Amino acid sequence: VQLQASGGGLVQAGDSLKLSCVVSRRTSSNNGMAWFRQAPGKEREFVSSISWNSSRKYYADSVKGRFTISRDNAKNTLYLQMNSLKPEDTAVYYCGVGRSGFVGSELSGYNYWGQGTEVTVSS
Repeated sequence: VQLQASGGGLVQAGDSLKLSCVVSRRTSSNNGMAWFRQAPGKEREFVSSISWNSSRKYYADSVKGRFTISRDNAKNTLYLQMNSLKPEDTAVYYCGVGRSGFVGSELSGYNYWGQGTEVTVSS
């Protein structure tokens, strides 16, 4: 399974970006997906996750109300709409495919990762 993330860039505080992550093959109905991010000098942290049928969505407190996760299984694509961006959102954003049945926030619950897309928010 290969994942290709895109959509990052340099924006100003308050702007919006939409990230995409294309998966090389259709995921099973047990596979949740997630976005994590890693800022320079910091550990990778959970941003948001979504179940296969989109019935469950979870967000880190730091992005709740500003970010929206979604997926289009027909296109094998995961999205992250990011609004009201802040400088502290600056990071490399990674998409991941969860182990069977997992939709949580733990890094270890995801076993396939994309290469990351960089988001830089200037103040």
